[in-house]
Amino acid sequence: MKSFIRLLGIGLVNLCLVTIVRGQATSATAPAASPAGKTGVAGASSSTRTDMYHVHFVKSSLGKGAALGDALKTPDPTAPMPGHLIILRHESGDSWDYAVITHLGTKAVTEPVTNAPATTRDIQDWHNDTLVSGPPWADFVREMGLGDNAAKSNASAYVLSVYRAAPAHRDQLEKMLGEPPARPADTSSGNVLMQHREGGAWTFLTIARYNSWQDFGTNESNRIALGKDKDAWFKLRDHCSFHTDTATSRIAP
Repeated sequence: MKSFIRLLGIGLVNLCLVTIVRGQATSATAPAASPAGKTGVAGASSSTRTDMYHVHFVKSSLGKGAALGDALKTPDPTAPMPGHLIILRHESGDSWDYAVITHLGTKAVTEPVTNAPATTRDIQDWHNDTLVSGPPWADFVREMGLGDNAAKSNASAYVLSVYRAAPAHRDQLEKMLGEPPARPADTSSGNVLMQHREGGAWTFLTIARYNSWQDFGTNESNRIALGKDKDAWFKLRDHCSFHTDTATSRIAP
């Protein structure tokens, strides 16, 4: 009887060990959640817009488009967060040539300067600047395909949009812009929402990233096919008094 109990005990121990080993193997081999599986919008609410960014729209002077693009890539030695930026080049849409979005950290500090940087002063026609609140830099990097993924996302298409809410419709517009993309019709791979703090005459800025221009084209075809009841084109006009959309390519990083 004692031998039977001893054998039964050994069997239960072995069964437990096998269960533990299997559990560890399952845990070790389980795939990690992929950022590509995210369906939300970074900075969708004011509580998630914890960081400050500088948005710089600039138009080159005649014949200086390439030179201005090169000059904008020159690192700013006074930048509070060196290397934390994205430079987008106009392809279709608004009248500016480049948009430079620079991460400033959790607060923005401005200081008086006498002149614009010499590298861009004489090759730009006009520019405007706006301070905005946005998501943490790590979220911005993930959604925009930067950081370790920058080399893989060179072919991405970016659509940068600015919106001015109609009077008494600010909350409704913010809610609409922060809604998760409607999959699978929406083919974007990253989305960011930012809010005006000081500067331009608009309330919100969004950037949608597509893995390719083909994906962008597919997205537009899908959107139009949705019809009036589901197409955000109609919903936007219930809450927005002004907006522009600009298709862009990324030139840095």
